[in-house]
Amino acid sequence: MQQQAKGRFAGKVAVVTGAGRRQGLGEAIARRLASDGAAVVLSDIGRATDAATPDGMIGATSELQAVAAAIAADTGARVETFTCDVRDMAQMRALAAFAVDRLGGLDFWINNAGIGYLMKPLLETEAAEWQAVIDVNLTGCFNGLKAAAEIMVPAGRGGRVVNIASQAAKSGFPFAAAYCSSKHGLVGLVRSAAIELGRHGITVNNVCPNHVTTGLGAWQNEYFSKQLGLTLEQYLDAMKGRIPMGRPGLPQDTANAVAFLCSDEAVYITAESMNVSGGEEPH
Repeated sequence: MQQQAKGRFAGKVAVVTGAGRRQGLGEAIARRLASDGAAVVLSDIGRATDAATPDGMIGATSELQAVAAAIAADTGARVETFTCDVRDMAQMRALAAFAVDRLGGLDFWINNAGIGYLMKPLLETEAAEWQAVIDVNLTGCFNGLKAAAEIMVPAGRGGRVVNIASQAAKSGFPFAAAYCSSKHGLVGLVRSAAIELGRHGITVNNVCPNHVTTGLGAWQNEYFSKQLGLTLEQYLDAMKGRIPMGRPGLPQDTANAVAFLCSDEAVYITAESMNVSGGEEPH
């Protein structure tokens, strides 16, 4: 028999997209919410479907299920999985309905799924690659936000929507025009959505981490160091040197910020894009 959930999020239900990679941001966020008592649905695409979703860069179904099992075992929380493509509105609505049907409601929706591996110089970026990044990172968040709001508004119990944006929502970076554009777009999305959804008790915010060395982050380190003509060690030393706290971000840093924005303490915070960058991103 499953134990009664305890913690500040006991009785709450959360959805976390892009949560199918071990040691990824999605796993850390889901683990933190579950540790605080929430029941959680972990979602990822499950399998490669096109050139924009290659094997090795996505959360496969088997890895998604393993992540969920580990979180459930470690926290005692109710953890479910659901495979879907954030680019498809119908699939996102199905994810929201699954959370309600299986876990009894929907309180927190975390848009974490994203493409951070289509990095190229501007003049080498193809239109299809640009569109793929926008489709996942920006349209995918719109789809998730809308699917969540369609449940939360009529339910009448408020809610929290948090997008995992990036330092790239605030500053531009070379070789990342599509990525930076997609993340900048999230700033406008939360500012607009927060105005409409505030009267329903729903807050909408972004968390903007600086570099986090997940599996994807390790790939980015290799890529950017080569593009800049640096060794990996030189690149990492330069990164640490420009961060006042002296280190890049950890998955837990982002997870802690998400948990705060989902908490009662953040009930009056909406339309914000919160930096979690160790002081590297000041605006």
